[in-house]
Formats: sequence, C-alpha cells, structure tokens
Amino acid sequence: MAYVPGVALLAVLTAGCTGGTGTESHATDSKPGSPSIAAAPAGKYRTLPAPCSSITRSTLKDLLPGIAELPENQQEKAYTGTAALTFDTDRRVGCQWKSEDRSSSRSVVLDFERVVSYDTSVSDEDRTREVYGKKETAAHLPSGTSAPDDAGKGTAPPSDSPSGSPPGSAQGADGDTAAGSEDLRPRPLDDLGDAAFLDDLLTRAGSSAQHRTVSVVFRTSNVIVTVRYSEQPALASQVPDSKELQEKAQSLARKLVDKFSE
Repeated sequence: MAYVPGVALLAVLTAGCTGGTGTESHATDSKPGSPSIAAAPAGKYRTLPAPCSSITRSTLKDLLPGIAELPENQQEKAYTGTAALTFDTDRRVGCQWKSEDRSSSRSVVLDFERVVSYDTSVSDEDRTREVYGKKETAAHLPSGTSAPDDAGKGTAPPSDSPSGSPPGSAQGADGDTAAGSEDLRPRPLDDLGDAAFLDDLLTRAGSSAQHRTVSVVFRTSNVIVTVRYSEQPALASQVPDSKELQEKAQSLARKLVDKFSE
C-alpha cells in the first residue's frame, strides 16, 4: 500500500518536468526577432494646411503687384489662387497665383508634401530626409563658396546638367554682379526649417523673353515645402532681378516655416 502513493508522486513530478520542457521548447523554436519591437515613430504632421490660404493678402500684394491693377471684381479671385489637383490632400497639396502688369508677369507656386514611410523600421522623418536629399541632389548645387569677384555671376552648370541654367543665371537685372560679393548662386540655406536649399534658374520663354524661377525647398519634420517664385519681364532686353526674387522667395519660405510651427 505504501508503494502506490510513491508511484503517484513520481507521476506528478514527471508531469511537472514535462510541462517545463514544453515551455522552454516554445521559446527555442520561436523565430528570430519574434519579440515585439516598437515600430519607428510616425511623423509630427498628420495633415497638411490649406495652401491657398497659407499666404496673407498683404504678402501676395508684394509678390504679385499686378493684381492691384485688376478690376476690383477680379482681384478677389486672383488673391484666392488656384488649388493644384491632387489625389490625396493628406499627402500632397498645392496652390498657384499669377499676376501681370505693364512691366512683367509673375507667379507664385506652393507645394506641400507630407512624407509617410511604409517601412515600420524607418520613421517618417528619416524617409523625409531621403526624399529631400534626392531633391537637393537633383538641383546640382555648386560645391564650396565662390570667390568675391565671381559671386553672383551665376556660372552655368555643364550642358548635360538637368537644371540647365544658362550663363548669367544668377546675375542682377542689369547684368552686373549683384550686391558686390554676395553669392546668389543656387546653394543650401541656413536657419530655415530642418534643412533647406535655393535654386535659381534663368531660361528663355519663346524666342527672346527671359524667364527666371527661384525655388526654395525646405524640410520640417516629415513635410517638404517648395516655394517657386517666377518673373518674366515684358521687354526681351530685361533680365529678371535674381536678388529681388531670391529675397522675396526666402521671406515667404520663412513665413511658412512659422506657420508649420504654430
């Protein structure tokens, strides 16, 4: 009779050992990386502001003086702008304004892009850095700092450069070096968002008219903002003033940075 309890006790001990072995086997057989790993953080911005209401009327009056010459009933539409057609307004939006007067035609274009990473191991902000980096590379910014006597002359990139800026691409309206030693070439910009650069492109519109577009592109967290400010003088002999366009485009970009930080 004393033997039976011993057998029972042995069975209990055996069962207990078997249960422990099963647990250890489950841990060993699990695939590498199976423990939960936190996904990379989402970006700061989940939506985008309405681009057509992102520039104040007073700023538009300065950028597009021709609007003030329109009949009053047309000014409201001109100041409202034209929204870009997009498929997902949470990911990309834009707006454009135009004006024309006796001296020139001008336009302002805004583009807001919210970058989303679909790789859980890559954050939205890291992915935004990649996208921004490609845009900066495509701009073919000159390396280094130009000497004082070369600054502002806008040496053209090689003919096979995608940007294709012709000679004088960053010169003033009178063709002379602008602002002395000031460098007006395409370049990175400091203290504008998380990273920023400026591009300046002078092209021919039609057979003779010269058209200049200054682009300022900046990144803030997981959003990339592009500002394009263009001018085409009415007279073919005139060259759009690079310094003026650059200053106004940068001023607008800084106002937009403040808007995103509100």
